Amino acid sequence: MIMWLGLLIPFFGTTLGSAIVYFIKNKKNELLSRCFSGIASGVMVAASIWSLLIPAMEQEKNILIIVLGIFLGALLLLFLDCIVPHMHPGTNDEEGKESHFKKTTKLVFAVTLHNIPEGMAVGVMYAGFVAGNVQITAASALALSLGIAIQNFPEGAIISMPLRAEGENKKRAFLGGVLSGVVEPVGAILTMI
Repeated sequence: MIMWLGLLIPFFGTTLGSAIVYFIKNKKNELLSRCFSGIASGVMVAASIWSLLIPAMEQEKNILIIVLGIFLGALLLLFLDCIVPHMHPGTNDEEGKESHFKKTTKLVFAVTLHNIPEGMAVGVMYAGFVAGNVQITAASALALSLGIAIQNFPEGAIISMPLRAEGENKKRAFLGGVLSGVVEPVGAILTMI
């Protein structure tokens, strides 16, 4: 039961952040959006280092394995970045394959791309815990889930606010933010399998 809750916690963070759209009056709030981006970036860097990189270095003494993992992860994201049509919030530059998707759909895809490896990271932690790895405890797996959920709160807002600014109603803007985070538990479960 705790494992399933841990797999869903990051998704709950995205959902709560997406709900911000119901509480802001100004459709286009650049300062708030930049503030949320900074918070999300800082939390993700901290979670990556303390919950992923340092434990990996403690478990695997061969640094080349860790470097290879980072390199393969970067290649996966680069590949996804090249094939999935998307547009980052605050820009009008389209990336990935050319498509006829609406701008709002491309905004959701941009954050969704970022959420896939987050789900994979949570899945790896819980897979290690379930497999009985003594260096991965329920508390450390939960800490990573909570760290990513904290980072996902501003991330959910970062996607729902621009969707609202692009003319979507509050319900659709909220739903877009929620959908961007749905890949996290899916990615976690697929990684565990």
